Amino acid sequence: MAGCKAPCGAGQAGWEVPSGRWRELPPRASCRLCQRRARERCRAVNHISRCHFSSRTVSLFKARQASFLVGNTQVECNPSDDASSIKGLPCTEEKGIGKRSKKSVFYFQQFHHNYQPKERRHRKQKFTHTTCYTKHQKWDDIEKAKSSGDWKAVHDFYSTTFDSFLEINAVFKVDVNSPFNTTEDSGINAKFVNVVYDALLNTPQDVQKSVLKGIINGLLQEWKGPRTKDDLRAYCILLQQIFPSRCACVDNTTSHERSVLLLEKIRISQRRFKQVVDRLLQFISLRLFPAKPEEFPPMVKCTWWIPSATKVLALFNAANSLISPPIISYTDFYNSTLDHIDLMEEYHNWQCYGNSHRFSFCQYPFIISIAAKKVIIQRDSEQQMISIARQSLVDKVSRRQKPDMNMLFLNVKVRRTHLVSDSLDELTRKRADLKKKLKVTFVGEAGLDMGGLTKEWFLLLIRQIFHPDYGMFTYHKDSHCHWFSSFKCDNYSEFRLVGALMGLAVYNSITLDIRFPPCCYKKLLSPPIVPCDHNTLVGICDVTLDDLFQIMPELAHGLSELLSYEGNVEEDFYSTFQVFQEEFGVIKSYNLKPNGDKIPVTNQNRKEYVQLYVDFLLNKSIYKQFAAFYYGFHSVCASYALLLLRPEEVEILVCGSPELDMSALQRSTQYEGYQKTDVTIRYFWDVVLGFSLDLQKKLLHFATGSDRVPVGGMADLNFKISKSETSTNWLPVAHTCFNQLCLPPYKNKKELKQKLIIGISNAEGFGLE
Repeated sequence: MAGCKAPCGAGQAGWEVPSGRWRELPPRASCRLCQRRARERCRAVNHISRCHFSSRTVSLFKARQASFLVGNTQVECNPSDDASSIKGLPCTEEKGIGKRSKKSVFYFQQFHHNYQPKERRHRKQKFTHTTCYTKHQKWDDIEKAKSSGDWKAVHDFYSTTFDSFLEINAVFKVDVNSPFNTTEDSGINAKFVNVVYDALLNTPQDVQKSVLKGIINGLLQEWKGPRTKDDLRAYCILLQQIFPSRCACVDNTTSHERSVLLLEKIRISQRRFKQVVDRLLQFISLRLFPAKPEEFPPMVKCTWWIPSATKVLALFNAANSLISPPIISYTDFYNSTLDHIDLMEEYHNWQCYGNSHRFSFCQYPFIISIAAKKVIIQRDSEQQMISIARQSLVDKVSRRQKPDMNMLFLNVKVRRTHLVSDSLDELTRKRADLKKKLKVTFVGEAGLDMGGLTKEWFLLLIRQIFHPDYGMFTYHKDSHCHWFSSFKCDNYSEFRLVGALMGLAVYNSITLDIRFPPCCYKKLLSPPIVPCDHNTLVGICDVTLDDLFQIMPELAHGLSELLSYEGNVEEDFYSTFQVFQEEFGVIKSYNLKPNGDKIPVTNQNRKEYVQLYVDFLLNKSIYKQFAAFYYGFHSVCASYALLLLRPEEVEILVCGSPELDMSALQRSTQYEGYQKTDVTIRYFWDVVLGFSLDLQKKLLHFATGSDRVPVGGMADLNFKISKSETSTNWLPVAHTCFNQLCLPPYKNKKELKQKLIIGISNAEGFGLE
């Protein structure tokens, strides 16, 4: 070991370097601190024919105008300067320079250093770290290595590039003199990053493993101690290839450092962003279900792999949610592999341990698919049903009363002629039984509910409540959706009924034909758990002009024009902070803020006006109606499972999907008494695939009781076609309880089409007269 004799006095401060490792460089500049300072200042240099690191002079220095630090001396030079014209200027020690690489060879952007060891100089000729290193050059190097079978030069390139954060910044940073800025362009040459990584994937496995092992080892050393902004930039580059050790490093960052990383992720291209997300998901899947377990270390030795990868994925999910529209769809974060693990164990662990350090996928619900969430909700609902039914049975027995099977169900008896009033009375009277299994009976009809009558009850009730003549909801033709009527009324129980219906639908896995805007489901989860304090406002969420566009696009467009108007708003519009609404033929005014009728809308306060207007329409004017709706829904679906859901996912659970794919239904259909090659079956699918969308919906409603597709798609319907031994003069018969269609063996396609259309067009009621 040899102490440094540089003028900066670093050697006296305890800086020592291995004399053998640095013997190629002048001894007076051989300490780490001097080398580090010199590297920080030399990044902008394009070409150095020879550099003699002295405390006062630099010989034969030809470069762009640059300033760099040697020891405690700042040196300035111009391209025309020679050794005699360069003067050293004293300067103070620069702060904030973090730990850097020990390498003796400078792989900096935009310059070549000829003063190198012989071996390194040969390597540099093959792989020049410059931004002008094109994609074609990189791939040419890979092709040459493939043809010759010699991958040493390629291996050396990657080993040197990813050896330290300093090297990474030197290679991939576009403007090496610009500071790291979280609000502007980061200065990373993203195209060159992509080229380097894509080329790495085309190297042999042993080269990849060797390179990646070196990267990980370097990161474990580099990531210790304070982190500079350049370190975070380098780490963002490294995150584009996912490995366990890198994922673990994110877990050790502070909240501020995570925010820097998060903002950096937004600048990644859509293709590269999705690639990184897919690699993270694949890494988690392979760790959960490895194809070759012997290639992985035992799970007990790497329990941190999956939690760390999931936390990195959470960083990408947060970045994706920051901008509108998002970089990728929220469904791209789903990991379908999780559908095959014990989801209820994950759910119970999450409930039991809460915010403890025990990991559960339920802590990161964005990674759980909607199909898996539906399973969790269904099983949680079933457990609640069993628990409540068991408690009812115990209560009967403890009172020495004879148990009745009906006590295990929520039995609803209604008349078709008084559907809404009877349903409201039944649900109000049996509020304590709402979490029991639902069974519906239509008075005067011979039908045993095995699921089909329940579906029909939902369909007819929703259709009647949402009729415009009923006055509870307003249908907006431009957006094809319903919204709550703002008319004041004395009784909001019917809004509570609609909320309870939606809750019962989710609780009993029924899809409803409801057209609410996405904003409704966002309000429904505000908050997702009913607060204990009844004075707490519910159903209030942050709304924007985009939310209003989804309901009243014409009004939203007018407000948008107001925001972009270039003239004098106060004089041209003559508006105040006051809105007017018609209620039962009477125009009423409402102030958006205290004394709003006296406050003019100006160019300065128009943003506030628009925000208050939107908030009034979507929150304040319908608060009592929506609060009743909110409490009705949560009276049935009071479950922590709702915390796992996004507003879009609640909509899918309630309404299903309106997009029909009859070809998918054909592929998943089961047959009883028929073969899929039978002539009757061929006739049937020829006719159905040729139907209009309206007739296809009628067929689906006729056979299943709903014209919506459930969460799992057509395959989840378990649709079955059975052979009916009745005469071909009979119409097809449906058992909606079992999603079954009984089809007689019609002789020709024309007869089948005629009888099928008659059947599906007259599908209401139990039996046809």
